[in-house]
Amino acid sequence: MSKLIPIACLALLGTAGPALADAGQTTSQPTSQSTDSPVASNAAAGPKIQQVNVSATRADDTETRRLSTAAKQVFGREELDRNGDTSIGEVLKRLPGVTLGGPPGRGGGGVRMRGLGNGYTQMLVNGERPPPGFSLDALAPDQVERIEVMRGPVAEHSTQAIAGTINIILREGYRQKDVQLRVADSIEQGRHGVNVGVVVPGQAGSLSWNLTGAVNQARQHNDSDTVNLTTARDGSVQREQRIHDEGGGVNDSLFLTPRFAYKFANGDTLTFQPFLIANRNRGGADSRLDQPIGTVAPEYALQRSDSTSNSTFLRGFGNWLHRMDAGARLEVKFGFAGGRSHSDVVRNTFDGTGAPLKRYVDSDATRDGSLNTGGKYTRPLGKGHLFAAGWEVEGGHRSQDHAAAGDSAALFDDGGAALSADSRRVAAFVQDEWDVTPQFSTYLGLRWEGIRITSDQTAAGRAEVKNLSKVWSPVLHGVWRIPEHDKDQIRASVTRSYKAPALNDLIAVPTISTYNDATRPDRTGNPNLKPELATGIDVAYEHYVGKSGIVSASAFARNIDDLQRRTTMLAQTAGGPRWVSTPVNIGKARTRGIELEAKFPLTDVYAGAPNVDVRSNYSRYWSNVDGIPGPDNRLDQQPKQSANVGADWRLKGLPLTVGGGLNWTPATLVRTTVNETAYTGMKRQFDVYGLYKLNAGAQLRLSANNLDARVYDSARSVDTGTLVQSAATATRTYTTFGIRYEMKM
Repeated sequence: MSKLIPIACLALLGTAGPALADAGQTTSQPTSQSTDSPVASNAAAGPKIQQVNVSATRADDTETRRLSTAAKQVFGREELDRNGDTSIGEVLKRLPGVTLGGPPGRGGGGVRMRGLGNGYTQMLVNGERPPPGFSLDALAPDQVERIEVMRGPVAEHSTQAIAGTINIILREGYRQKDVQLRVADSIEQGRHGVNVGVVVPGQAGSLSWNLTGAVNQARQHNDSDTVNLTTARDGSVQREQRIHDEGGGVNDSLFLTPRFAYKFANGDTLTFQPFLIANRNRGGADSRLDQPIGTVAPEYALQRSDSTSNSTFLRGFGNWLHRMDAGARLEVKFGFAGGRSHSDVVRNTFDGTGAPLKRYVDSDATRDGSLNTGGKYTRPLGKGHLFAAGWEVEGGHRSQDHAAAGDSAALFDDGGAALSADSRRVAAFVQDEWDVTPQFSTYLGLRWEGIRITSDQTAAGRAEVKNLSKVWSPVLHGVWRIPEHDKDQIRASVTRSYKAPALNDLIAVPTISTYNDATRPDRTGNPNLKPELATGIDVAYEHYVGKSGIVSASAFARNIDDLQRRTTMLAQTAGGPRWVSTPVNIGKARTRGIELEAKFPLTDVYAGAPNVDVRSNYSRYWSNVDGIPGPDNRLDQQPKQSANVGADWRLKGLPLTVGGGLNWTPATLVRTTVNETAYTGMKRQFDVYGLYKLNAGAQLRLSANNLDARVYDSARSVDTGTLVQSAATATRTYTTFGIRYEMKM
């Protein structure tokens, strides 16, 4: 840590040089689509009029950020392609203020802005919340056009974004000319993972299309050691278990994201983009248990697990755009989604002599479906003044069947558990974006959103469940461009956001823990959960460097009501007392932080410097939860700090670019409830790459991710009053080497 912070600060201070010329006049909505316009030649050239085609290019990512009234960062194909990543998670971890849960290089713990996951960070695909069943881990970077990061909510999107919003835009927007082919191979401990992607553009009359697809195979090996301890109040160890888990699996994936656009004679356009992901997993693992301390016999000496799973997810995005007089326009959205998944896990246990003990079978089948529509009407009210209003309606259904048995004896009542739930979401919004003066712009919005979730009788003896939440969210953003300092501006926001209870936290198929104790409890839902409400303030200073550089410092604060937190307690069941984890609303919480960012080409700061682009960011967070004793009563899994540093060097005289980056998150200890604590170890991931351009249409990329592979630690402890039960796990991580060939035809 002591080395990282000075590096970030030096990068921030290195831009003290003079600002360059202004990039141009501010516009509130830069174009995102190529257009052609005829321009007459100079009349002095003669009577013959020569027509010249001028093509407007896509707004630069940094320029889009500068012109946006509500704070928004845009990361395009350059950022997505830089390191040759095979997952979106690996791209996101390098973005300012974004961290990933789970071991380095593996993810699995969710995407977090400002250290907050678990529903605080809103993930969108093409501006819409993905329905249940969609997994971000399954999305390949080749299928993405750009990523938008918004630190504060806006009325146009759902305000379920206490920490912020990450909007993933699939391949669309511009008319690509060439067929693109990408072939990649990643190698981890000798295991190969192959990816092939292709983009085929085309046009026939008024119809244009981009046909995008990819196939991927990933192979992973998992190796971890866990120590389970049961300790008495006097510190004596009553039981100690040491478990070694080792296994691996193969994941095959298919991605199809074609896009079709049709332009009518009256200027209306209709676009449609279906999106298909199909996954198949096969895995196996061995678990060895040694119990050096304890009078109660261990559950097993050896356990063999074999699993298979498959899932298919299909979604369609449609948009009709109608232009009207006086610059007004109406957009109508429509879409559908459907998903199905099935998994089977078989576990066989054996004693120390190899004799079989018990056989456990776990099977799950889930189906999801949804329909949605919405619209947005926009109308200019004058120069630099745009009014918009819109609506959204979405309905979804989920059905789930879960069966678990041990030696043919059901672990659930009636041999299984079933879930059938319906969700309805309705929203309406208005927003007004106004360049009041050349130096001052405001964004004022108001959104109402209501969510209703109902379920049928989920099992014998359980009643129908209903949950309704309704939230008003006013949002105010402003940006002040400092007079006589064209490259400097200050942003401020006051917003209301919320976190709705997740479906699985409201109405969940009960998860039964085979080896039930305080650190391995059963899990269930709570239909009486209320949404968390947050009032937030954001302030930022931005200084733009050259054409694409920026230095910024920002601060934020959030006050949260009705905080949701899982609690573990001993409950009486028909089969006797069992430890059960249940989500509840526990009260109020607060979080605040500062975020520093600097990225710029060295040539914009120092004349004659190497052609190196430098990027760095550092974040510091504080939080506390009422009703939980300190000093570690933080929001769940929020680290105290995070940092990224990196550089890209385009070598002079050679078609070669080399670069790398370091991602760091310190160890974190959180007291999650009065009697529970959770620990995650330090994460430090070092990535490097090299890009060699073979010719104008082909390039070769080599990469190495997680070069300094280390053991990742995590732990959990529960104080039961008479005993303390804890589980500490050390997970090995690995370096992944990649090679990728890209060609345009």
